[in-house]
Amino acid sequence: MDSGEEVMEMTSWGLVLIPILAVMAPLLARALAPIVRISIVVFELLLGILIGPSVLGWVGDSEFVEQLSDFGLAMLFFMAGNEIRLSAIRGRNGRRASLGWLIGLAAGVAIGFLIEPSFGAVVIGIALCSTALGAIMPILRDAGELPTRFGGAAVALGAVGEFGPLIAISIFLGASSLGVSTIVLGIFIAIAMILLFLAARIEHSGLHRIVTGTLHTSGQFAIRVVIFIVAALVVLSIVLDLDMLLGAFVAGLLWQVMMRQAPKRDRAMVDSKLDAIAFGFLVPIFYINTGVSFDLEALTTDSSVALLVPIFLVLLLIVRGVPSMLAAPKGSSTRDRAALGLLGATGLPIIVAVTAIGLDSEYIDAGTAAALVGAGLLSVLLFPVIAMTLRGDAAQLQANSTGETKDDLPNEPHIVEEA
Repeated sequence: MDSGEEVMEMTSWGLVLIPILAVMAPLLARALAPIVRISIVVFELLLGILIGPSVLGWVGDSEFVEQLSDFGLAMLFFMAGNEIRLSAIRGRNGRRASLGWLIGLAAGVAIGFLIEPSFGAVVIGIALCSTALGAIMPILRDAGELPTRFGGAAVALGAVGEFGPLIAISIFLGASSLGVSTIVLGIFIAIAMILLFLAARIEHSGLHRIVTGTLHTSGQFAIRVVIFIVAALVVLSIVLDLDMLLGAFVAGLLWQVMMRQAPKRDRAMVDSKLDAIAFGFLVPIFYINTGVSFDLEALTTDSSVALLVPIFLVLLLIVRGVPSMLAAPKGSSTRDRAALGLLGATGLPIIVAVTAIGLDSEYIDAGTAAALVGAGLLSVLLFPVIAMTLRGDAAQLQANSTGETKDDLPNEPHIVEEA
């Protein structure tokens, strides 16, 4: 069998196995839910590693699957932008979360210089100061925490922990020089702010009528507009030599503003459709393909690389977790502060993205990249579980002392801000 036929066979197997694994992942997560709550992302990554070259070797690199994976990553960040309420990053929450992130970035880059020289330190620093908003948002929502002050602080941490690294990637790891990258980023931000301003000021009743009229037809206007907005802003990011994820994230913010005044029922239905496309189709491909591409051999054959995994895991807590406690609401207990620190230190999508950039640009080696992704995987597996256990105990103590429970709070996922 020649190399072309082997590639075709690998691609065909991937197109069969990846959907199977995408079905298995939520079943495994659901089966273990009574014992321990583990993010579905963990299962998707582990199953991808299992069928990839590092273990069974059933699936290898595929250009077609890689392109679908890129779409999945873009949709992941679109959904993050779409779910963030801008009120969550204004006021005290936003200021404290931003300050904590800047402290973490400086500390991460400083520590990175001890591991990798030059831009490798920047890659490590950005990876260590990221937060996986897409992983912690469903946990907060399912726990009924989104309307609470704790939930507001956690969402602010996640928003800054995803948007901040995207800005840092565009400035420090872009194709242009630092000065040029900063100017180009400023142009992009100016364009994004203008679009968001116009979206907030322009009447969208016509758009909402078309969306409502095509919700149950083959027109599906809302989904087509979303794909257009994502594509347009991703292409703009690429043309400006910025990271495409920045465009996808801003696309989510823009769509959210455009639909803000739409009928509540229609918004919910459109969000449900977007959830289906993103988390039912494209995002699982990204995570499973990331597992397939994961260099497990780099961890298992070199003890020094394997040692980096727990080191990076601890550094996530120190670099990102400790500064995240600054965002804790006034009067928070020690447990709540610790829980926020753990949620803030939960990182994976940005780690995957920035290590891929670092590898492509030869700023870091495969071993360091694998160790960072491994630490990110463990953070998603461990930190949210511990955080919500701490928060659950604290919330119960608060309920016992005040007579109020989370069930008494409004069901709308609007973030409660402090004055």
